[in-house]
Amino acid sequence: MRVPIRKPGKYTHLKPDPCLTEEKFNELKDQLAKLKASQPAAADEVRRTAEMGDLSENAAYQIAKGRLRGINQRILDLQDHLNRVVIIKPAKNAEAVELGRRVTIEINGQQITYLILGSEETDPAQGIISHHSPIGSALMGKKTGDAVKINQKNKVIECRIIKVE
Repeated sequence: MRVPIRKPGKYTHLKPDPCLTEEKFNELKDQLAKLKASQPAAADEVRRTAEMGDLSENAAYQIAKGRLRGINQRILDLQDHLNRVVIIKPAKNAEAVELGRRVTIEINGQQITYLILGSEETDPAQGIISHHSPIGSALMGKKTGDAVKINQKNKVIECRIIKVE
């Protein structure tokens, strides 16, 4: 069976953001442990299906082998990511916006609160944004009372920082 070879896309080999909270770090470690525990069963399945006959026409073998490759690749990716992790620990009593801090801003009379974390943990619907996002990057390093200009696609939004927690 011939496997299609696809051209790598723009985002194919980007390394994940190393900034994580302790909870996310532990979640990834648990995921790695589960993958390592499932690896022997997947290898046994490859061995079992290899005994069924001609490997070139054995679909079950090809599927089992692909599953094992996927597990192995995910293990390698997780190990690499976990080796480069930087745990987010905001400084105590710091006044400036930094990773791990909650920031309340005012835009056009409306107050919005954001938690600034790494790219891997963002959830804009819950008010969790990345320090790489347009809003997050504009707020980084600013203090309470500062006026901030946020560059969006075709407009500039001005806001004021109300509170940094």
